[in-house]
Amino acid sequence: PIPEIARLGRTLRRWQAAFLAYFTTGRSSNGGTEAVNGIIELHRRLARGFRNRDNYRLRMLLAAGGLTP
Repeated sequence: PIPEIARLGRTLRRWQAAFLAYFTTGRSSNGGTEAVNGIIELHRRLARGFRNRDNYRLRMLLAAGGLTP
């Protein structure tokens, strides 16, 4: 067998339960949460050292769509 295909088969077998869980949980995923975390991480890097925790929190809410100006 081709080593890459064999490795793919092992990976699919190893992750089978996680793949099938998508269908048994009403097709829910944590994609939305990961997207918000990515936005927060991006803005955290851009902030470069907010000193006021409240301002940092408000900036993250604004960036993630949880607050409107």
